[in-house]
Amino acid sequence: MSFEGIKTYCKDPKNRNTVNVGLFILLIISFHFLYLGWQALGYWPIGKLVHKLMVMSVDLVYRQSCWLLDHVFRVDITTSNAQRIIAALNVDGSWARVIIAPECASLKQWMHWLFLMILFPGPWKHKMWYIPAGLVIIEWTNAIRICGILLMQIYWPNIHIHLFGSDINTFHLGHDYIFKFFFYLVIFLMWVLWVELFYNKSLKAKTKA
Repeated sequence: MSFEGIKTYCKDPKNRNTVNVGLFILLIISFHFLYLGWQALGYWPIGKLVHKLMVMSVDLVYRQSCWLLDHVFRVDITTSNAQRIIAALNVDGSWARVIIAPECASLKQWMHWLFLMILFPGPWKHKMWYIPAGLVIIEWTNAIRICGILLMQIYWPNIHIHLFGSDINTFHLGHDYIFKFFFYLVIFLMWVLWVELFYNKSLKAKTKA
């Protein structure tokens, strides 16, 4: 297909949903590889700032996770503030725990969301509040993710399955599969709401005008 053919396809209203999803996938994958490259460069030229933001983000999600486990899920937890460890007795009487490392911070997902929403088309008068709202939702989603990983270890500590050629235990099933999917599902659903409630409506308004 020629460049003109691609432009014609993209402008056809009948193809709007396909084009939107394709652009979403392109932006998500592009950012993933850009982030990996930037990470390999030590987040140059603002490495110190990124490190500080990661420390702040780890501290924030640690406190949020502790609050959720204590006040919402009613789990009797033991914590180590210095090491950012949250632990609790599981159903077998042994200890379940999560350690919140810098990689567990929401910083990458915040950047993912900013990259996606800044580059994806739509009215800026709504982006100005929708983007910050999305950052807040992502932060609490991460806290729920961490709680979920611990809760799985508390109530189902003995999961062992063979998946994709590897032996997966409870922690890795929650951390690497279930809640990673959950995290990006939330981002996808927020994007869907953006498209349906704001972007598509702005296009219809322009067409009527």
